[in-house]
Amino acid sequence: MTKPLSLLIAIGLLTGPAMASNDIIWARYGDIDSLDPHRTTSTLSMQVWNQIYEPLLARDAEGNIGPNLAKDYRVSDDGTQVTFVLHEGIQCHDGSEFTAEDVIYTYQRAFSETNPSNTQSAWGPIESVNAVDAQTVSFSFSEPFGAFIPFMADPFASMICKSNEQSLASFGSTTAIGTGAWQLVQWIKGDRIELARNEAYVNHGRMAGNAGPAKMDKLIIKVMPEAQARLAALQTGEVHIAEPPLESVSVVENHPHLNLLSAPNTGQNVFIEFAVSRPPFNDVRARQAVAYAIDPDMALDIVFEGLVEREHCTVARGVMGNDQDYCKRIGYQYDPAKAKQLLAELGYDKRNPMDVKIMTWTDGSRDKLLQVFQSQLKQVGIEVSIEIMDIGSLNARVKQENHITEGKGSMDLMGWSWYDPDILYQLWHSPGAYDGYNSPELDALLKQTRLETNPEKRLEIVQQVQAYLIEQAVHVPIYTPGWVWLYGVNDSVSGLKFEPFNQPIFTDVVVN
Repeated sequence: MTKPLSLLIAIGLLTGPAMASNDIIWARYGDIDSLDPHRTTSTLSMQVWNQIYEPLLARDAEGNIGPNLAKDYRVSDDGTQVTFVLHEGIQCHDGSEFTAEDVIYTYQRAFSETNPSNTQSAWGPIESVNAVDAQTVSFSFSEPFGAFIPFMADPFASMICKSNEQSLASFGSTTAIGTGAWQLVQWIKGDRIELARNEAYVNHGRMAGNAGPAKMDKLIIKVMPEAQARLAALQTGEVHIAEPPLESVSVVENHPHLNLLSAPNTGQNVFIEFAVSRPPFNDVRARQAVAYAIDPDMALDIVFEGLVEREHCTVARGVMGNDQDYCKRIGYQYDPAKAKQLLAELGYDKRNPMDVKIMTWTDGSRDKLLQVFQSQLKQVGIEVSIEIMDIGSLNARVKQENHITEGKGSMDLMGWSWYDPDILYQLWHSPGAYDGYNSPELDALLKQTRLETNPEKRLEIVQQVQAYLIEQAVHVPIYTPGWVWLYGVNDSVSGLKFEPFNQPIFTDVVVN
């Protein structure tokens, strides 16, 4: 039986020939893209840099926003200025003091003209950032931006120490200087990341009960692509925490020294999107045909056997706007006859099938899910080839496909994790995260979700955006939680906690 992540949980620490007794070993299915928060949007990367860097604000167990690196903040009456007052005495990993200049440096990197942050739009319409004094920094906006304060509590808004400027060529790979509880020792690509305890760390707002440095010496994050190999390593004690293969969940549940932990309301959402730069998916009927032809409920039951939840909304559970009844009313029900009708209007049938491809990323049984969809789509006259790749390659390919104007049609099963409906702006306001679908009507609605600061009025606009995306079959929701949400752990070490949106923190972990 799974345990809620709101409780303290335990992981095992069994020593082996390659580890020290004061190390924590965490095995995951893939490697990170970068240790630079501005260069990647993958959960694998974010969970690592969340150990190294910290944002100005933090969330408690219920998701409420409070102080962290900043001990206080003020929003002007007109909503165009936000001022943060920083804690004094915070040290970067190289011993330099964290000040307003580090905040300004982080902002300047995010808004670089030549290499801006992948999530630059999440910062909002910032006009300038200025140091009032060493511990006070002020952000000025051209117009109100209701999503800024929530963003300042997210790992994507992690503060980067200015001292990284001295090693810009290696930043994100061999250099990563932050203020977090763990500091980079080395990243051996495709193998492991080694982090060491930051002896100067002071916890100002994270969910750990420990106010000081981590209780263990090292956190080692191993890359183990094979699911069964991760499970075997977990059983033998080679690793202490790992994502179990979904087909072997019962092995973890029934093991006398392992626990299975599940993370609800992770902010994760998996959906189908389309390359609209060329036929057939530049026609809404082709996109709608796919949405009618698949039966996600049946597919999820076959592949995941109740381990995931069907998602009907374009924002994930736990995020403003996630109303399953509302989204289901405006969404697509399984209707192969309707799919065939739409395909016939486009000139396709079983004798002349619509030939397309679908892409997704490795692990999590998504390949099996696509095989079920492949069979369902074939029944209505859609031939689908499947491509599986790592998440970094998928992000690059999706953007590439959106610039191709000829050739086989393309769609993908994509996943995002976000804390706020502003994710819809980042995905779909032109040019969008992947240079995909956009329209003037959608842009106007998305703009209003940012300008409106009244929660009730903002929710109304968010629901209009969801209706547009679903009716135009731009964003077809499939399931949530999306990916790394199950943890197999050993029972001999205590203190591992999880912050909202599936962010593990290890500063309380101790050997039993």
